[in-house]
Amino acid sequence: MAGNRGVVYKGPGKVVVEKIDFPKLELKEQKRKCEHGVILKVVCTNICGSDQHMVRGRTTAQTGLVLGHEITGEVIEAGRDVEFIKKGDLCSVPFNIACGRCTNCKSGKTGICLSVNPARPGAAYGYVDMGGWVGGQAEYVMIPYADFNLLKFPDRDQAMNKIKDLTLLSDIFPTGYHGAVTAGVGPGSTVYVAGAGPVGLACAASCHLLGAAVVIVGDLNPERLKQAKKFGCEVVDVSKKASIAEQIEQILGVPEVDAAVDCVGFEARGCGHDHSKEVPAQVLNDVMTVCKAGGGIGIPGLYVTGDPGAVNDAAKIGSLSIRIGLGWAKSHTFATGQCPVMKYNRSLMMAILHDKIQIAKAVNVKTISLDDAPKGYVDFDKGAATKFVIDPHKSVA
Repeated sequence: MAGNRGVVYKGPGKVVVEKIDFPKLELKEQKRKCEHGVILKVVCTNICGSDQHMVRGRTTAQTGLVLGHEITGEVIEAGRDVEFIKKGDLCSVPFNIACGRCTNCKSGKTGICLSVNPARPGAAYGYVDMGGWVGGQAEYVMIPYADFNLLKFPDRDQAMNKIKDLTLLSDIFPTGYHGAVTAGVGPGSTVYVAGAGPVGLACAASCHLLGAAVVIVGDLNPERLKQAKKFGCEVVDVSKKASIAEQIEQILGVPEVDAAVDCVGFEARGCGHDHSKEVPAQVLNDVMTVCKAGGGIGIPGLYVTGDPGAVNDAAKIGSLSIRIGLGWAKSHTFATGQCPVMKYNRSLMMAILHDKIQIAKAVNVKTISLDDAPKGYVDFDKGAATKFVIDPHKSVA
């Protein structure tokens, strides 16, 4: 049997690459075979901002967790009950684990599957409170309910030529697109995207794909704002004394937008001279301030129910001081929660394969080796304007 190595969380600020068990077609907690699963040889697996929250010690993640929920790989073994996915297929793995059988899955709500996590609806690979599934920042990983979960690429050679784009289908491209769609972005829209990390940049690129007239990206990291400018976004520097609304008015002539998307989440910083201070509700209040009356607000940014490093006791359980009265008065709509990746990934795959979007260029993909993953986490935490894609088997050209 081949060996296996993975990226393992060892406590706040520390990840290491070490030997881990080679995956088996089994469900350990249920003590039975997983005949509906497959084993993948991982081609690409990406570092996500959500992983970074855990590595910073800002969740209740336990040490020893194998990280990684953004996975693309080749099937090397399939269970007896897998009917449509075959050995040798190259597939994208939605970060949501979904059974395909429960009422939520059958209605397209695969981000909150009722069957794959005994603690609560919804599961993911290598993530805290998401069912205990082994993560995919590794050489090999097991994927359950393969016929339902996996998105097979139609042509292997074509897929490998665009693998840096296609690897983003597992999470950040659908997640950014979901944020834009749920905010109501469409042809001619003006949009404010809070956050120029990989999800924010993917959201901004998605807004362009959806036909937005003006996409404004806000951040306090100059390198990330520079990256947003590279593909046609306007930018707002939230560290400036001028408010976000004032900077938007300088761009649009009015201090508001049709739609807004929070791609930051609970580790938000204050604006202006207070940007060194953490203010977890900052972005939620900002987007309500600049979104027009009747506008939509998408919230793909992560908010957690357990944050041991929060600024106060309320925030430690996810209770934040948001101006819900403002949102109510302006008749805003809010969309929260995990992106149901399968709702979008096939269509977005086609957009990539037929050159309608260059998403890897937008988020500045950089491939690194599995051994360099710990350094990737450090660089990402420092604010690198880069999406780090791990290439465990050196198979990415």
